[in-house]
Amino acid sequence: MHELLKHLSERFLQGELPPGDFLRQLTPFLPQGEESHEQIAHVGEAQLDLERSRRCGFPEVVFAEGKSTESLEKIFHSLTAHGVNVLATRMSAEKGEYLLEKFPAGRYNPIGRTFRIPPECGEPARVGKVAVITAGTSDMPVAEEARETADWTGAETILIQDIGVAGPHRLQANRPLFEDADAIVVCAGMEGALPSVVGGYVSCPVIAVPTSVGYGASFGGLAALLGMLNSCASNVTVVNIDAGFKGGYVAGLIAKNRHFISLE
Repeated sequence: MHELLKHLSERFLQGELPPGDFLRQLTPFLPQGEESHEQIAHVGEAQLDLERSRRCGFPEVVFAEGKSTESLEKIFHSLTAHGVNVLATRMSAEKGEYLLEKFPAGRYNPIGRTFRIPPECGEPARVGKVAVITAGTSDMPVAEEARETADWTGAETILIQDIGVAGPHRLQANRPLFEDADAIVVCAGMEGALPSVVGGYVSCPVIAVPTSVGYGASFGGLAALLGMLNSCASNVTVVNIDAGFKGGYVAGLIAKNRHFISLE
Protein backbone atom coordinates (compact mmCIF):
# COMPACT_ATOMS: atom_id res chain seq x y z
CA MET A 1 0.00 0.00 0.00
CA HIS A 2 2.84 2.38 0.88
CA GLU A 3 4.43 1.82 -2.55
CA LEU A 4 1.14 2.49 -4.32
CA LEU A 5 0.64 5.81 -2.53
CA LYS A 6 4.25 6.72 -3.27
CA HIS A 7 3.74 5.91 -6.96
CA LEU A 8 0.58 8.08 -7.17
CA SER A 9 2.34 10.96 -5.42
CA GLU A 10 5.35 10.79 -7.72
CA ARG A 11 3.15 10.81 -10.83
CA PHE A 12 1.24 13.82 -9.46
CA LEU A 13 4.42 15.74 -8.66
CA GLN A 14 5.87 14.98 -12.09
CA GLY A 15 2.74 16.33 -13.77
CA GLU A 16 1.71 12.92 -15.19
CA LEU A 17 -1.46 12.72 -13.06
CA PRO A 18 -3.94 15.63 -13.12
CA PRO A 19 -5.13 16.87 -9.71
CA GLY A 20 -8.64 15.46 -10.20
CA ASP A 21 -7.32 11.99 -11.05
CA PHE A 22 -4.90 12.12 -8.12
CA LEU A 23 -7.69 12.92 -5.66
CA ARG A 24 -10.00 10.26 -7.16
CA GLN A 25 -7.37 7.52 -6.91
CA LEU A 26 -6.34 8.67 -3.44
CA THR A 27 -9.86 8.74 -1.98
CA PRO A 28 -10.22 4.96 -1.34
CA PHE A 29 -7.19 5.06 0.97
CA LEU A 30 -8.41 7.96 3.13
CA PRO A 31 -10.33 7.35 6.39
CA GLN A 32 -14.06 7.77 5.90
CA GLY A 33 -16.20 8.83 8.88
CA GLU A 34 -19.96 8.68 9.03
CA GLU A 35 -20.23 12.48 8.77
CA SER A 36 -17.21 13.06 6.54
CA HIS A 37 -19.18 13.51 3.33
CA GLU A 38 -22.58 13.13 1.74
CA GLN A 39 -23.36 9.49 0.99
CA ILE A 40 -26.67 9.64 -0.88
CA ALA A 41 -28.06 12.12 -3.40
CA HIS A 42 -31.86 12.15 -3.53
CA VAL A 43 -33.04 12.81 -7.09
CA GLY A 44 -36.78 12.40 -7.31
CA GLU A 45 -37.46 8.67 -7.46
CA ALA A 46 -33.75 7.79 -7.48
CA GLN A 47 -31.30 7.63 -4.59
CA LEU A 48 -27.76 7.89 -5.94
CA ASP A 49 -25.01 6.02 -4.13
CA LEU A 50 -22.13 8.48 -3.88
CA GLU A 51 -20.09 6.00 -1.82
CA ARG A 52 -19.91 3.38 -4.57
CA SER A 53 -16.48 4.38 -5.85
CA ARG A 54 -14.89 4.19 -2.39
CA ARG A 55 -16.48 0.82 -1.58
CA CYS A 56 -16.38 -0.89 -4.94
CA GLY A 57 -13.64 0.83 -6.95
CA PHE A 58 -15.85 2.65 -9.47
CA PRO A 59 -18.89 4.98 -9.29
CA GLU A 60 -22.50 3.90 -9.60
CA VAL A 61 -23.57 3.12 -13.17
CA VAL A 62 -27.00 4.13 -14.47
CA PHE A 63 -29.22 1.48 -16.07
CA ALA A 64 -31.14 3.65 -18.55
CA GLU A 65 -33.71 1.12 -19.74
CA GLY A 66 -37.10 1.84 -18.19
CA LYS A 67 -36.13 5.32 -16.99
CA SER A 68 -37.65 8.45 -18.51
CA THR A 69 -35.48 11.08 -20.18
CA GLU A 70 -36.51 13.55 -17.46
CA SER A 71 -35.36 11.15 -14.74
CA LEU A 72 -32.07 10.48 -16.52
CA GLU A 73 -31.47 14.19 -16.97
CA LYS A 74 -31.90 14.81 -13.22
CA ILE A 75 -29.64 11.87 -12.36
CA PHE A 76 -26.92 13.07 -14.73
CA HIS A 77 -27.07 16.62 -13.38
CA SER A 78 -26.60 15.30 -9.85
CA LEU A 79 -23.75 12.94 -10.77
CA THR A 80 -21.84 15.56 -12.75
CA ALA A 81 -22.30 18.08 -9.91
CA HIS A 82 -20.56 15.58 -7.64
CA GLY A 83 -17.70 15.13 -10.12
CA VAL A 84 -18.72 11.60 -11.11
CA ASN A 85 -17.48 10.07 -14.37
CA VAL A 86 -20.93 9.15 -15.74
CA LEU A 87 -21.74 5.89 -17.50
CA ALA A 88 -25.25 4.82 -18.46
CA THR A 89 -26.07 1.53 -20.19
CA ARG A 90 -28.94 0.19 -22.29
CA MET A 91 -29.95 3.60 -23.57
CA SER A 92 -32.12 3.96 -26.65
CA ALA A 93 -31.11 6.19 -29.55
CA GLU A 94 -34.05 8.53 -28.83
CA LYS A 95 -32.96 9.08 -25.24
CA GLY A 96 -29.34 9.43 -26.32
CA GLU A 97 -30.24 12.14 -28.84
CA TYR A 98 -32.26 14.06 -26.26
CA LEU A 99 -29.56 13.88 -23.58
CA LEU A 100 -26.80 14.94 -25.96
CA GLU A 101 -28.63 18.26 -26.33
CA LYS A 102 -28.71 18.65 -22.55
CA PHE A 103 -25.12 17.48 -22.00
CA PRO A 104 -22.94 18.60 -24.95
CA ALA A 105 -19.86 16.94 -23.41
CA GLY A 106 -21.66 13.59 -23.45
CA ARG A 107 -20.90 10.73 -25.84
CA TYR A 108 -23.51 8.26 -27.05
CA ASN A 109 -22.49 4.92 -28.54
CA PRO A 110 -25.39 3.73 -30.74
CA ILE A 111 -24.00 0.20 -31.10
CA GLY A 112 -23.26 -0.44 -27.42
CA ARG A 113 -26.17 1.79 -26.33
CA THR A 114 -24.03 3.54 -23.73
CA PHE A 115 -23.94 7.20 -22.71
CA ARG A 116 -20.93 8.76 -21.01
CA ILE A 117 -20.18 12.17 -19.54
CA PRO A 118 -16.57 12.70 -18.43
CA PRO A 119 -15.95 14.86 -15.34
CA GLU A 120 -14.77 18.43 -15.88
CA CYS A 121 -11.28 17.53 -14.66
CA GLY A 122 -11.02 14.85 -17.37
CA GLU A 123 -11.24 11.08 -17.40
CA PRO A 124 -8.94 8.99 -15.18
CA ALA A 125 -5.46 8.05 -16.35
CA ARG A 126 -5.21 4.72 -18.18
CA VAL A 127 -4.50 1.82 -15.81
CA GLY A 128 -3.94 -1.71 -17.13
CA LYS A 129 -5.11 -3.23 -20.41
CA VAL A 130 -8.38 -4.94 -21.31
CA ALA A 131 -8.95 -6.73 -24.62
CA VAL A 132 -12.50 -7.28 -25.85
CA ILE A 133 -12.88 -10.06 -28.41
CA THR A 134 -15.92 -11.09 -30.45
CA ALA A 135 -16.58 -14.37 -32.18
CA GLY A 136 -18.58 -12.62 -34.89
CA THR A 137 -19.80 -9.19 -35.94
CA SER A 138 -23.27 -10.05 -34.61
CA ASP A 139 -21.78 -9.94 -31.11
CA MET A 140 -20.74 -6.29 -31.52
CA PRO A 141 -23.55 -4.63 -29.50
CA VAL A 142 -22.58 -6.65 -26.41
CA ALA A 143 -18.87 -6.21 -27.10
CA GLU A 144 -19.20 -2.43 -27.47
CA GLU A 145 -21.02 -2.25 -24.14
CA ALA A 146 -18.13 -4.20 -22.59
CA ARG A 147 -15.47 -2.04 -24.27
CA GLU A 148 -17.14 1.24 -23.28
CA THR A 149 -17.43 0.01 -19.70
CA ALA A 150 -13.81 -1.13 -19.48
CA ASP A 151 -12.69 2.18 -21.01
CA TRP A 152 -14.81 4.05 -18.43
CA THR A 153 -13.00 2.17 -15.62
CA GLY A 154 -9.76 3.72 -16.85
CA ALA A 155 -8.26 0.70 -18.58
CA GLU A 156 -6.56 0.87 -21.95
CA THR A 157 -8.87 -1.06 -24.26
CA ILE A 158 -8.57 -2.84 -27.57
CA LEU A 159 -11.41 -4.38 -29.59
CA ILE A 160 -10.72 -7.40 -31.79
CA GLN A 161 -13.72 -8.60 -33.74
CA ASP A 162 -14.81 -11.56 -35.83
CA ILE A 163 -12.20 -14.16 -34.84
CA GLY A 164 -14.51 -17.07 -33.98
CA VAL A 165 -13.57 -20.74 -33.97
CA ALA A 166 -14.90 -21.33 -37.49
CA GLY A 167 -11.68 -19.67 -38.71
CA PRO A 168 -9.04 -20.51 -36.07
CA HIS A 169 -6.23 -18.91 -38.09
CA ARG A 170 -7.79 -15.52 -37.35
CA LEU A 171 -7.26 -16.03 -33.61
CA GLN A 172 -3.60 -16.91 -34.13
CA ALA A 173 -3.07 -13.91 -36.39
CA ASN A 174 -4.48 -11.55 -33.77
CA ARG A 175 -2.86 -13.20 -30.76
CA PRO A 176 -0.11 -10.53 -30.33
CA LEU A 177 -2.84 -7.92 -29.80
CA PHE A 178 -4.32 -9.56 -26.69
CA GLU A 179 -1.76 -11.86 -25.09
CA ASP A 180 -0.35 -9.04 -22.91
CA ALA A 181 -3.76 -7.96 -21.59
CA ASP A 182 -4.52 -7.91 -17.86
CA ALA A 183 -8.00 -9.28 -18.57
CA ILE A 184 -9.89 -10.37 -21.67
CA VAL A 185 -13.62 -10.18 -22.35
CA VAL A 186 -14.80 -12.67 -24.96
CA CYS A 187 -18.31 -12.23 -26.41
CA ALA A 188 -19.69 -15.22 -28.31
CA GLY A 189 -23.03 -16.75 -29.23
CA MET A 190 -23.89 -20.01 -31.03
CA GLU A 191 -22.12 -22.76 -29.03
CA GLY A 192 -19.93 -20.29 -27.12
CA ALA A 193 -16.60 -22.06 -27.71
CA LEU A 194 -14.31 -19.07 -28.24
CA PRO A 195 -13.58 -18.16 -24.57
CA SER A 196 -12.20 -21.65 -23.93
CA VAL A 197 -9.89 -21.41 -26.92
CA VAL A 198 -8.68 -17.93 -25.91
CA GLY A 199 -8.19 -19.15 -22.34
CA GLY A 200 -5.76 -21.78 -23.55
CA TYR A 201 -3.42 -19.12 -24.93
CA VAL A 202 -3.18 -16.54 -22.13
CA SER A 203 -2.16 -16.26 -18.48
CA CYS A 204 -4.79 -13.66 -17.51
CA PRO A 205 -8.46 -14.06 -16.50
CA VAL A 206 -10.93 -14.47 -19.37
CA ILE A 207 -14.45 -13.18 -18.78
CA ALA A 208 -16.85 -15.03 -21.05
CA VAL A 209 -20.01 -13.19 -22.13
CA PRO A 210 -22.59 -15.42 -23.84
CA THR A 211 -24.65 -13.56 -26.42
CA SER A 212 -28.16 -14.28 -27.64
CA VAL A 213 -26.87 -14.89 -31.17
CA GLY A 214 -27.64 -18.11 -32.98
CA TYR A 215 -30.31 -20.37 -34.40
CA GLY A 216 -33.17 -21.99 -32.51
CA ALA A 217 -31.21 -24.58 -30.56
CA SER A 218 -29.01 -21.86 -29.07
CA PHE A 219 -32.06 -20.95 -26.95
CA GLY A 220 -31.33 -17.22 -26.92
CA GLY A 221 -27.82 -17.62 -25.56
CA LEU A 222 -28.49 -20.43 -23.08
CA ALA A 223 -26.45 -22.94 -25.10
CA ALA A 224 -23.48 -20.55 -25.12
CA LEU A 225 -23.90 -19.88 -21.40
CA LEU A 226 -23.85 -23.59 -20.54
CA GLY A 227 -20.90 -24.22 -22.86
CA MET A 228 -18.90 -21.44 -21.20
CA LEU A 229 -19.81 -22.63 -17.70
CA ASN A 230 -18.47 -26.05 -18.65
CA SER A 231 -15.21 -24.69 -20.09
CA CYS A 232 -12.16 -26.84 -19.42
CA ALA A 233 -9.94 -23.72 -19.52
CA SER A 234 -9.24 -22.95 -15.86
CA ASN A 235 -8.94 -19.18 -16.32
CA VAL A 236 -12.42 -18.71 -17.80
CA THR A 237 -15.24 -17.22 -15.72
CA VAL A 238 -18.72 -16.40 -16.98
CA VAL A 239 -21.27 -13.59 -16.65
CA ASN A 240 -24.92 -13.52 -17.71
CA ILE A 241 -26.30 -13.60 -21.26
CA ASP A 242 -25.68 -10.32 -23.15
CA ALA A 243 -24.13 -8.79 -19.98
CA GLY A 244 -21.42 -6.80 -21.71
CA PHE A 245 -21.43 -4.26 -18.90
CA LYS A 246 -20.70 -6.92 -16.28
CA GLY A 247 -17.87 -8.34 -18.38
CA GLY A 248 -16.29 -4.92 -18.93
CA TYR A 249 -16.68 -3.91 -15.28
CA VAL A 250 -15.05 -7.06 -13.91
CA ALA A 251 -12.25 -6.81 -16.47
CA GLY A 252 -11.65 -3.18 -15.45
CA LEU A 253 -11.41 -4.17 -11.78
CA ILE A 254 -8.94 -6.93 -12.60
CA ALA A 255 -6.79 -4.63 -14.74
CA LYS A 256 -6.76 -1.94 -12.05
CA ASN A 257 -5.90 -4.33 -9.22
CA ARG A 258 -3.25 -6.22 -11.19
CA HIS A 259 -1.57 -2.92 -12.04
CA PHE A 260 -1.56 -1.74 -8.41
CA ILE A 261 -0.35 -5.10 -7.09
CA SER A 262 2.56 -4.99 -9.55
CA LEU A 263 3.64 -1.67 -8.00
CA GLU A 264 3.87 -3.04 -4.45
